[in-house]
Amino acid sequence: ISSFQVYIIQVSVGSHQWTVKHRYSDFHDLHEKLVSEKKIDKNLLPPKKIIGKNSKSLVEKRQKELEIYLQTLLLKFPVTAPKVLSHFLHFHLYVS
Repeated sequence: ISSFQVYIIQVSVGSHQWTVKHRYSDFHDLHEKLVSEKKIDKNLLPPKKIIGKNSKSLVEKRQKELEIYLQTLLLKFPVTAPKVLSHFLHFHLYVS
């Protein structure tokens, strides 16, 4: 039995589409870097939840919240995403 949840995120840039898989801790690490380097609102990332963290409804809700979080980040950086965000979304593998 897995003790952590992996979130699968669909990324679309122009005609390119791919998926990335990350744990919540990966999102948290990304967020910490963006807060310190790019002054992103520290409350933008959905909070970590402890109780019932692997219940299906909570996982689905958090999946949507994390997708909104990423979409919000991309709107904040419409021309060039910060390197840490580009790497997180695997842009280097799919967009030339």
